[in-house]
Amino acid sequence: MKLRITVLPGDGIGPEVTSEAVRVLHSVADICGYHFEFNERPIGGSAVVAAGDPLPNDTLKSCLDSDAVLLGAVGGPAFDRLEPSLRPEAGLLRLRQALGCFANLRPAAANQALADCSPLRPEVRNGADVLIVRELLGGLYFGQPRAINETEAFNTMRYSIAEVERIAHVAFREARNRHKKVTSVDKANVLETSRLWRAVVARVAEQYRDVTLEHAYVDSFAMQLITTPSRYDVVLTENLFGDILSDEAAVISGSLGLLASASIGGKVGLYEPIHGSAPDLAGQNLANPIGAITSAAMLLRHSANLTAEANGIDEAVGKVIAEGYRTADLLHDPVSRKRAHTTKQVGARVAETVSELLNQRMAYHAV
Repeated sequence: MKLRITVLPGDGIGPEVTSEAVRVLHSVADICGYHFEFNERPIGGSAVVAAGDPLPNDTLKSCLDSDAVLLGAVGGPAFDRLEPSLRPEAGLLRLRQALGCFANLRPAAANQALADCSPLRPEVRNGADVLIVRELLGGLYFGQPRAINETEAFNTMRYSIAEVERIAHVAFREARNRHKKVTSVDKANVLETSRLWRAVVARVAEQYRDVTLEHAYVDSFAMQLITTPSRYDVVLTENLFGDILSDEAAVISGSLGLLASASIGGKVGLYEPIHGSAPDLAGQNLANPIGAITSAAMLLRHSANLTAEANGIDEAVGKVIAEGYRTADLLHDPVSRKRAHTTKQVGARVAETVSELLNQRMAYHAV
């Protein structure tokens, strides 16, 4: 197995967490005898500083020539005053569009070992296992026209039938491999785009009679996601709603630093933790690398069909958390935070545990 991976560390804590994800991927490659080729390129603010462009041509070419892309995070206050086309986030949006990644998968599940990290009561969060399927290339983030001037600003939310159909199929296929339920979230009582969305999703559902479909308005759903998260399986929604709701879903696990994402459906898959660049933590070895590490697991699962290896990473993460390895974001009082594990300590322990698990499995199958 040969795998070409472009690594885009980005800004803030991005380089620190991607470094640990790459460490874990090296462990998988070493144990399994694979050849993973890593090519690091700049994106976001670091690319603006180095090349005057948040997505340099060399970076984009490397991504398009790869089997998968692993991203850290982009952005920071230092770049907020740049014109829109030069902001770090503009580079990320251009990359998603160039790769054609229209489907963003964002899982959020309760972990028993982290029950004290979530503000949700155990009886509320227990059993919660949600996969948010977010449409990634339409809606307000890409709709035209858009503009800002001295007196007003406007954006356009736009969706075509084809765009809704293709993301709906992704959601229903994912549900077939889970608990066979899709909740489609929209604002059809107000927005024309949502009325189209609801009608198209209902039509697609007719091709998946084994999957239950329900519709929900985004405002009431936002409350239900917190109060009764275990009732949901696959959540299908458009770009802006998905961006907001998937961050909200982090309360189920206990921290944004735990959550991964996979952007698929195009030429090359893009994998990244859902957290931001957290510039106040940058360079301090304090960031939680779990979201980046589990994003690497999604990379192996979706871009390399290495399901057993991906499962090994996920299992290793669970074991390490159960052992008590926690970065400061998972500790809520000043005393315990002094005992927090560092980014590198958590990454190293996950890499070590992955090696142990994969070794055991290979020895078992060799008998």
